[in-house]
Amino acid sequence: MRLLWPAVLMLATSCGSLSEDGTQPVVTGAFGSKPVVAIPEGKPGRVPRITVLSVGSGRRTIPGDVVLADVDIRRWSGNQPYMSTYDGNQPTTVVFDGRKVSETWRQSLIGRPAGSRVMLVSPAAEALGPNVPLSGVSPADTLVLVFDILGGYPPDARLVGRTLPVVPADLTPASPPRTLIDGSGREIVAGSKVVVQYVAATWPSRVVVDSSYRRGGPSAFTLKQGSMPPAWLEALAGRRVGSRVAVPAPGDEPRLYVIDVLDTITQA
Repeated sequence: MRLLWPAVLMLATSCGSLSEDGTQPVVTGAFGSKPVVAIPEGKPGRVPRITVLSVGSGRRTIPGDVVLADVDIRRWSGNQPYMSTYDGNQPTTVVFDGRKVSETWRQSLIGRPAGSRVMLVSPAAEALGPNVPLSGVSPADTLVLVFDILGGYPPDARLVGRTLPVVPADLTPASPPRTLIDGSGREIVAGSKVVVQYVAATWPSRVVVDSSYRRGGPSAFTLKQGSMPPAWLEALAGRRVGSRVAVPAPGDEPRLYVIDVLDTITQA
């Protein structure tokens, strides 16, 4: 594994004095793999610090984006794990549309090229982002967060030149997966991340009960067992970016999905 040499940026907002420093954790591992974090002896300091560990080559994220990122969070004290999206195989989705998102996450994630790895060291009260509960730590405890930024996407991102997805009138839970639009981009392979927009309808009412467009924008999943609905796994393997796929999901509560594949990110 390679050592990632940092460039440190202090938060210049309401996060405290810029003169205060602290010792730095050392992060090893490649982008896309769960980071290995070594916490040094010494105190972390009380000022949130953002460290760019590596810079990607993709599109820079901008305000208004839906940012998809993997994040590993651990306590400074004892280097104890707090939570990690690498374990659940589903990256976090952060919607920068004016909703309340912590300043530390905004400065960590916005303006960064896709493919970047960024570390945040901060008191817990300022370190936790949306949908991350403050549980088992005090607001003053220091946390270390490592982000792998998969990309930023407009909330209404869609297949270029295509209308929004609609569930086909003849699709039933007994139907096989069906390609509605052939993509010509990169192939989706096992273990890769796949970025999608989708709609889901109940059967037999065919009422749309879930839509990524309604919930804020694209989501990312890892193409492996347990990280997405089983029917998706079979239907998306081998497809290409730009595809639209109709996916029946039989079961006790059958669903009919139409999935647009916007992007794929290969794991390290």
